[in-house]
This record gives sequence, structure tokens and C-alpha cells, in this order.
Amino acid sequence: MTAGIAATFSSLRVRNYRLFAAGQVVSNTGTWMQRIAQDWLVLGLSHNSGTALGITTGLQFLPMLLFGLYGGVLADRYPKRRLLIGAQVAMGVFALVLGVLDLSGAVRLWHVYLLAFALGLAAVLDTPTRQAFVTELVGPDEVPNAVSLNSAIFNSARIVGPAVAGVLINAIGTGWVFVANAASFVAVIVGLALMRDGELFLVARVARARGELRAGLSYLRRHQELLVPIVLVGVVGTFGLNFQITTALMAKSVFHRDAVAFALLSTMLAVGSLAGALVSARRGAPRLRLVFAAALAFGVLEMAAGLMPTYATFGAMLVPTGAAVLTFTTAANSTVQIGSDPLMRGRVMAVYVLVFLGGTPLGAPVVGWLAQVAGPRMSIIAGGAICTVATVALAAWVAHRRRLHVTAALRPRPHMAISPVREAYAGGRPQA
Repeated sequence: MTAGIAATFSSLRVRNYRLFAAGQVVSNTGTWMQRIAQDWLVLGLSHNSGTALGITTGLQFLPMLLFGLYGGVLADRYPKRRLLIGAQVAMGVFALVLGVLDLSGAVRLWHVYLLAFALGLAAVLDTPTRQAFVTELVGPDEVPNAVSLNSAIFNSARIVGPAVAGVLINAIGTGWVFVANAASFVAVIVGLALMRDGELFLVARVARARGELRAGLSYLRRHQELLVPIVLVGVVGTFGLNFQITTALMAKSVFHRDAVAFALLSTMLAVGSLAGALVSARRGAPRLRLVFAAALAFGVLEMAAGLMPTYATFGAMLVPTGAAVLTFTTAANSTVQIGSDPLMRGRVMAVYVLVFLGGTPLGAPVVGWLAQVAGPRMSIIAGGAICTVATVALAAWVAHRRRLHVTAALRPRPHMAISPVREAYAGGRPQA
């Protein structure tokens, strides 16, 4: 039992990762509080418009679609810790501006649109850099565990944040929630500042040159074992992971509940995701069959959730749905990180984030429109159906291309995950 717990939390033995994780707990809690408050504010300003909610979500992720790949180039070129500090400062300022506008009574829907886009611009730099920075914190051997723990931290915050936000929104309004999120970024900045460079698994940085982005894309095209999970992540991220929109509409329009009930639905989804993350933390390097199986389970469970007749049954179905999607995203993320050349990892992870989050500007307005025209239930069912069909089709294509059974196809190559990866690190060592 003790050994199992130690294996689950093995990355926390590394001091720099502990600092990173502590900051993420605080900041992610604030981020989830803001997401709930932002959605509730938009619904209030737009008279419960699903289209407005979809536009807000789309604008927040549009910069990733437009500029996400360049964020990966910067992550490979410059010190990741400094880039992360700058991005955290920017996001804190944007959250504070929205809070001040809301508290003053001057906030308008276009303000929310503009600041959502600004947050997305900061995320262009933050997200691929943060993804690639995990390996520099713990080294290649602990990447699967660290990725799973990051997901556990994210989903723990996803449980606490919406619950706190729901209470605060009902008690004092959305404005103070935005201010609290602005303050939460201080924890991340302090943690990054306290890290020791000598204990990082530093990777030699890529010199500025022409064609860096093209080289990254060319590398990814040559490595199908990386490309397949990324394509599947793109489909699920675009059409399946729109719960920010659909749960808000289900709570308010279908079940006629308040902000606390909306936040509780997000919490139920997060409970399942947290369970999936903790189970994933005990696994080693994942195989592609796990990526496919988890994606298929998610699609089926999402359709089932859309069919649930009551608020209670809908919330209950979100728990296994969250576990399935977290297992899928963790397995895909670990597969891509472990299999990538360290000198290409920033650009590869930028593509991963681009298709995962950048598809949201395409999917969110469509899901919001479908929810408004055909009802929130239909938007959820349609998203699950698309994910299911895409998973089956891609698995069949892989089996055909490789002439192998899908459960054995496209495993990360051992030589990529062991010696060459370690040799690319300029310094650093794990800390007991």
C-alpha cells in the first residue's frame, strides 16, 4: 500500500516540481473560479444566450488556433521559466481588469469578449511552455507520473474552484471572483522564482534560425506514433470537450438551477477526472491502445450523459465521463512527450495544444448554436457521437496501415524514450 502511494506521487520527491505543483494548485483553483464566474456573467449580460457563451469560449481559444505554433517555437528558443513568469503576470493583469470592470458596474459583453481574447494570447505562450517544462522539472523517467499529477492538480482545483465560485457568486457577485483569480497567479510566480536552475534537467536551447516552425511540422509528419494521438486529441478537444458551455446551459435552461448547481456539475466532472488522474499516475509509459480505449469510452459516456433525464442522473454520469476523458488526455500527452526529441518538444507540444485547445474556437460556437437550435442535450449527444465515430475510424485506419491489431500498434519507441532523450539534457539531476 505504501509502495503504491509512493509510486503515485513519485514526482513530488523533486523539489522544483513540488514548487511548481504548489503554485498550480492555487492558480488552477482561481482559474476555475474565473471560468464559472465568466460563464455566469456572460449568461447574465446576454439574457441566457448559448451563442454568446460559445463566442466567449471561442475567443478565449482563438489565439491558440492562430498563433499556438509560434508559442512552441519560443518555448524551444528561450528559457522556459522566464517565459512562464511573464505569461502569469499578463494573465493576472487581465483577470484584475475584468474584476474592476465588473465591480464598478461598467462591464459590457464586449469587454468580456476582449479580455477573453487577451487571456488566450497569454495562453499561447504559457501552455506549450508549461507542457514542455514538465520534463525539465522531473527528467524523462518521471514524465508519465508528472503529467498525471498535473492532471490530478488541475482536477482537484476543478472540484474546489467551481464550488467556491458558486458560493461567492451567490453571496457577493462575480467581480470579486475575478479579483481572487488575479491574486492566485502570485503563487505560481513565487514558485517559479524559487526554483534552482542547477536542479533542472535543462535542454540545450534551439538557436534562432529560419524555418524552425517548418522543421517542427516536418518532424511530426515523419513520426506517426506522435501524429496519431495528436489527431485524436484534436477531434475530442474540438467536438467533445465543450462542457464549459453545455453544463451551463443544462443547469440553467434544462434543469432551471442556480449558479451553485451549475458549479456542482463542473465539480462532478472533475471528481471523475481526478480519479482518472490518480489511477494514471501509477501507470508507466502508456500504449496507444489505452489512448483509443479511453477515447471510445469517453464518446459513449458523453452520449449517455446527454440522455440523462434529471439533474441528479446527469451529474452522476459526468463522473465516469470525467474519468474517461482524463485517462485519454493523460495517455495521449505522455505518449507525445516521451516520444518527442527534446530539441523539438516545445514545437511538438505546441501542435498538441493547438489541436487540443485551438479547435475550441471552431467547435464552441457550433456547439453553442446547436444547443440553442436543437437544445443542450442534442449538442452533448452530437459531440459524443463525433468522438466515437472518429475513434473507431482512426483505429481502423491504424490497423490497416500497420497491418497490426490496433491494441499493439504505434507504441512509443523505446530508444526515443531512454538514452537519446537523457543525452539531450545539459544538466540537472533528480532530487531524493
